[in-house]
Amino acid sequence: MAGGAQGISRLKLMGMIISETLRLYPPAVDLTRKVQREVRLPNLMLPANMNLNIPALALHYDPKIWGRRCTSFQARTILGRGSKATNNRPSAYIPFGLGPRACVGSSFAIDEVKIVLAMILQHYAFTLSPNYIHSPIQVIAIRPKHGVQVVLHVL
Repeated sequence: MAGGAQGISRLKLMGMIISETLRLYPPAVDLTRKVQREVRLPNLMLPANMNLNIPALALHYDPKIWGRRCTSFQARTILGRGSKATNNRPSAYIPFGLGPRACVGSSFAIDEVKIVLAMILQHYAFTLSPNYIHSPIQVIAIRPKHGVQVVLHVL
């Protein structure tokens, strides 16, 4: 793939598609964090040493954040708006976590997917197999229960 790092950054639509896929099917469906010290919020007090479960799926599928079509794939309409897509709430989109404990390899993982897809798409077009059954399951991360059967068409 010619272009190197500059070429990867120009794959905007591919980036939106990957981001939307991660919104609908995040690698981790929930995050667990431990409250280190007592925290007082306006209507809540969290004691020290309490474990918090942060449900990424609940955030990623919240119609108050993403709109009434939040369960459908909409890369251009949702993530094409940047931070406006989440009403400037970065914690509403957390496929790789957030803050100091976020996945350090997230940028690498996304760049790697872009490179692999770009290499495949230079030589092939693909369609889903008629035998494909959409059935995501959670086994540590979300994955397709029956795999993803695709038909490759040489360009």
